[in-house]
Formats: sequence, structure tokens, C-alpha cells
Amino acid sequence: MLGHFGFSYIGLLFLILLFIPNILWIGKKPQGYTSQNENSVFLFLERTGEVLTTICVLIFDDFNLHDWSNWSWWLIFALLFMAMYELWWIRYFRSQRQLSDFYSSFLGIPLAGSTLPVISFFLLGIYGKVIWLSAATILLGIGHIGIHIQHSKELNI
Repeated sequence: MLGHFGFSYIGLLFLILLFIPNILWIGKKPQGYTSQNENSVFLFLERTGEVLTTICVLIFDDFNLHDWSNWSWWLIFALLFMAMYELWWIRYFRSQRQLSDFYSSFLGIPLAGSTLPVISFFLLGIYGKVIWLSAATILLGIGHIGIHIQHSKELNI
């Protein structure tokens, strides 16, 4: 449950899938987007969760592929949620890039841009049986999803 130290290529893959659309987003932010007035507690939890999640997925080799077992389903679901995240980004980049597009749901999952990657990394933590990733992801989720909820409420989306 605590994890085995070693490099995780699966963790690196998940980070690449997370970072690429976010890097592209820098030049394609929604019209009217601002990060002003974000709750400082949510922001602290988000940043702390980002750092800890990034470290955890890279330094524990428990996330790498193993022989098939019932635990493998957790990895499949984690990959499924990450694939949904990528599809959400494709839809966003093809849209008019309004704030309503950025805070949209996807396949019934609200605030998909913030919710899907958090679910994906949480499931990856379960697959690897690494409590540190699960805890880091909970911090990330409270902060990241909390900020998105705050913004969407301000916009009445």
C-alpha cells in the first residue's frame, strides 16, 4: 500500500496525456477566462496536489504493467477516464472556446476538464495500490474541482 520506489513509465504516459492539452490550452484559453479571485485554500490544495501527484506517478513503479489480475481493471478504467479527458479536450479545441465550453460536462460527468483527470489518477492509485497517490489526488481534486465549481457558479454555467 505504500509503494515501491522506481520509475513508472505508465505514470509518465499519464502525465504526458495530461500536460499536452494543457500546454496547447495556454494559447487557446476561453474568451473571458480569468484566474482572479480564486479561493486561496482551493489554490493551495490544487498546487500541493499537482506537485505530489506528479512526484508519486513517477517515483513508484507499482503503476507499471503487471501480469493480468482483477487489479488490472483499475488500470483499464483509469485509461478509459484519461481517454475521455482527451476526447473532452478535442471537443473543447474544436468549439468556439467559450467559458461554457471550458466548464462543460462530458458523457454526463460535470466539469469534465477538471473531474476526468482527477478520477483517472485516483484510479491509477488504486491500481498501483499506492495510498500516497490516492491521497495526493484527493488534495488535487478538492482544489482543482473546487476552483472549477467556483468559476462555473460565478458564470451561472
